[in-house]
Amino acid sequence: MVKKQDKYVLGKETKIAPNGTKLFRLVAGITFTHKTFGVIKKGTLGGWVECIIKKNGDALVSGNAWVSGNAWVYGDARVYGNAMVYGNALVYGNAQVYGNARVCGNARVYGNARVYGNALVYGNALVYGNAWVYGDARVYGDALVYGEIKLKSILCSRFDFEFDWQVKLWQKKEKEFEEEVEKKVK
Repeated sequence: MVKKQDKYVLGKETKIAPNGTKLFRLVAGITFTHKTFGVIKKGTLGGWVECIIKKNGDALVSGNAWVSGNAWVYGDARVYGNAMVYGNALVYGNAQVYGNARVCGNARVYGNARVYGNALVYGNALVYGNAWVYGDARVYGDALVYGEIKLKSILCSRFDFEFDWQVKLWQKKEKEFEEEVEKKVK
């Protein structure tokens, strides 16, 4: 019986992540066709991981991205660029995390969601559906971001945002509050 080769294997190249974890560079163990990126040749370098989950579908970790701790990237999810996924975070479905984005804690990013730029998703936050979190946005605590929403520069912790009008209303209230505080200080 011929043993099936793994798509990715842990390479010999290692580095220490900012959290002190030893990471290994992924290397394509065989030449295969990825449904999004086409042919990936044996020996092609991937991103950095602490270990490999054998049943991760067509998930891809590439570039300088790293995944560590109890974090999982699976399904057709992609983590790339300089993105970091760690802690107990899950990235799955068709989700993408890229740029300098961070997903950590118990956060979940799934569906067709995207987290990118300098965005940070952490705590028990959920980002899903077709939602985009990007720029300098911070989503944390028990926040839910879903639907067709696109968050660029907002901090949220215990709010549900599904529509852009909700974000605009939140930003308006936040501005009014800041103006009230400024008046009282003067």
